[in-house]
Amino acid sequence: MDINFPLVMVVLVFVSGLIWLFDGLFLARARGKAIASVDAQFEAVELGADQRDETYTQARQLAAKEPLAVEYAKSFFPVLFVVLVLRSFLVEPFQIPSGSMVPTLKIGDFILVNKFTYGIRLPVVRTKVLEMNKPQRGDVMVFFPPHKPIYFIKRVVGLPGDEIRYVNNVLFINGERQPQELEASLPPAAPRFQLVSETLDGVPHAMRKHIVPGRLSRNGHWVVPEGHYFMMGDNRDNSSDSREWGPVPEENIVGKAFAIWMHWESLMSVPSFNRVGAIQ
Repeated sequence: MDINFPLVMVVLVFVSGLIWLFDGLFLARARGKAIASVDAQFEAVELGADQRDETYTQARQLAAKEPLAVEYAKSFFPVLFVVLVLRSFLVEPFQIPSGSMVPTLKIGDFILVNKFTYGIRLPVVRTKVLEMNKPQRGDVMVFFPPHKPIYFIKRVVGLPGDEIRYVNNVLFINGERQPQELEASLPPAAPRFQLVSETLDGVPHAMRKHIVPGRLSRNGHWVVPEGHYFMMGDNRDNSSDSREWGPVPEENIVGKAFAIWMHWESLMSVPSFNRVGAIQ
């Protein structure tokens, strides 16, 4: 089951903040009156100094004691609020769950996503409140696909208005073939796929393709509607992307992936930092 983490965070922040506010408006006043009552009582009581101090301290602590829910709310609200702001408007961490972006991103990579570069959006409802940059061809982007409310990560290949053709693992944008340079054929003894460097708008990126193109790589033609983006995985023959479920609407954008900060494939493995760096 996929957990809507932004919704969970918003609910936790709202509930803890509401408890803190309720305490400040109502419960704290009652505690203040109880403390004043203790002070008044001990002014009229005849006790030895040591006994009076100990009894008074205990009574005052009991009168001032906050309910457990209030204690937790005051402890967690500031932390939850800061985390919510950071994840919603600045940077959010993600873990790569599939091999659709190999060789750029591998299963177990932990990445950072810039949440403001494409505009500031409200958490959960994702309404844009501040316009900023537009996605550029070649960006690695996190988004919600049009058919499923879960995070996907792919590369921006087509911009609004572009004509996209993909024929035998060769990409054409507006009739122009995008250059590919062979890096390696693997495995060397009996090659099944190739690692290539593909260039989009003058910027190269790594890509993997099968020597025999898969069903989504043989012959496709699309025109990207206004307000949409055409997404493809770098592992071209092992990626469910816009070739299958269509272009992504602008309102489904989450942010731009910009860095790998850790690789941890499973709980039984040791975290590694040898892949730390910028995402190309």
